[in-house]
Amino acid sequence: MSDLRRREFITLLGAAAAAWPVVTRAQPREKLARIGYLSASSPPDNNFASFLTGMRALGYAEDRDFVVEVRYAHRDYTRFPVLVEELLRARVDLILAAGPASRAAPLAGSFPVVFGFSGDPVDAGIVASFARPGGNATGVSFLSLDLSVKRVDLLKEAKPAMTRVAVLSNPDHAGDASELKATRETADALGLVIEHFEVRTDASFDPAFAAIAQSKCDGLLAFPDALTNFNRQKIVAFALRRRLPSIFGWKMYVEAGGFMSYGPIQHDAFARLAVYVDKILKGAKPADLPVEQPTKLEMAINLKTAKALGLEIPPGLILRADELIE
Repeated sequence: MSDLRRREFITLLGAAAAAWPVVTRAQPREKLARIGYLSASSPPDNNFASFLTGMRALGYAEDRDFVVEVRYAHRDYTRFPVLVEELLRARVDLILAAGPASRAAPLAGSFPVVFGFSGDPVDAGIVASFARPGGNATGVSFLSLDLSVKRVDLLKEAKPAMTRVAVLSNPDHAGDASELKATRETADALGLVIEHFEVRTDASFDPAFAAIAQSKCDGLLAFPDALTNFNRQKIVAFALRRRLPSIFGWKMYVEAGGFMSYGPIQHDAFARLAVYVDKILKGAKPADLPVEQPTKLEMAINLKTAKALGLEIPPGLILRADELIE
């Protein structure tokens, strides 16, 4: 992300954050709104539940004010064209796209799409810019290179003797290259070596784990996306077996047994998508609604995992944690 874009985002986010608490309550609709929900992953889907929470907070009631047509790609992204076509045939009023499914937005033509995406929607070709999306899609992006930098800092702080970090990521995820670049630059400044291990499918994790086991890595950083999230139990189990302190972008990885996380509050971010849906149902155009980034961040530490790894967590790190999981 360029410095110009980052400054533009900060200005937008400040204005957006101030506006978030002021919400117009939903009015009874003459007919049910039909919302299409497209996910790259599989159920159970916490993000979908968070979106429904956001709709209830705005005064909407499912089956009274709206119904949802749900489609899951089960991490087979080649299914997106068929699933989008199914939703359009179901005559939905708009499509809510979660995770990598956001990249299917152009397939909907001029049809409105709201996305929640951990990648860069500009790099993915979904929007022209954060400030002026310019097309049929808008929503929330969780990607921030500043967060990538901070995760490396925190991992090194937790284990100062660390020298080599395995980065596990999906190169097909939009923004992966820029996130990896920022991670390498920060690691270089801290005297850390980064080794990158790619995963593109569920089946690619075991070979990646075998390669990491053969390396001299003494830490693990997994970039957040739908693929690593779905396989988070595998990742944290491997890290524990290899006694690798690990850090992730979302708290759910830590709840699964990972060591640390630092990033946006997923529940709040996906609940926020309801505000976009509400505006579009009332006539707003996605092209006129700036893409937002979450302003609320959280750091979580799993104390049980730290004990299993034999780590003495610095007191300062404990004090800064938003949640300690035991």
